[in-house]
Amino acid sequence: MTEGEETLRWPTNLDRKAIEQRLVQARTTAEKNGWSEMAGLLANVEHKPNAELAKTVMAALDWLQRQPEMRSFALHLEMVALNLKNLK
Repeated sequence: MTEGEETLRWPTNLDRKAIEQRLVQARTTAEKNGWSEMAGLLANVEHKPNAELAKTVMAALDWLQRQPEMRSFALHLEMVALNLKNLK
């Protein structure tokens, strides 16, 4: 690694509560920025069953694929997606 490079260290042990918290933060960011479609995708994540929550994250990431200018926002959801295996 050269000077100035940094690697991301993503937590891979988030539990359901931590996943929900990150998705609520993402929804809040979407609402503040006027990204109504994204905010709608992330609505009610706190009450969705695990399978539905996983589908929601994947749908949000799919939507973000068409929004390259939102790459930094997408990184947060990608980190959540890596933790979906922890849903119980």
